[in-house]
Amino acid sequence: MPLSMYQASVPVFQRQLGVLSQLLHKGLAHAQAQGQDPAVLLQARLAPDMFPLTGQVQSASDAAKFGAARLGGIVPPRFEDNEATFDELQARIAKTLEFLATVRPEQIDGSESRAIVLKVGGREMPFEGQPYLLGFVLPNFFFHVTTAYDILRHQGVAIGKRDFLGQT
Repeated sequence: MPLSMYQASVPVFQRQLGVLSQLLHKGLAHAQAQGQDPAVLLQARLAPDMFPLTGQVQSASDAAKFGAARLGGIVPPRFEDNEATFDELQARIAKTLEFLATVRPEQIDGSESRAIVLKVGGREMPFEGQPYLLGFVLPNFFFHVTTAYDILRHQGVAIGKRDFLGQT
């Protein structure tokens, strides 16, 4: 049986958002163990022109929910992007997972050629479903999850590749 659009998207998002949640738990535990204000870790970034940890989590959430919604032709939930604590980021991940749990395979399967047009910076980016998923959504999603991991690791959180890969 060939890999479906649903299998290549929603379960991937769900799994890696669970990993991201675990990484955040370890980040908070690290800050507490070090006597560090968790807000400092949440605002850490790899470079001045990159989002801090909070923005990386928000962007990973957005990539998952908007990707699934656009492929499924459904309206995604709206989040305010105002999370400022580890608990609020965990709640955002939970809300994203709740939304993804409502997306059914039949909504996404068959979307390989669905027309999807993004408006980015005042210009339109047209896609078909499969290139959108494989060439835009998944790379974008993993970029933000990886960058969140990298920020935590750079800040001294004891995590490694197995933490990023999660339980297999």
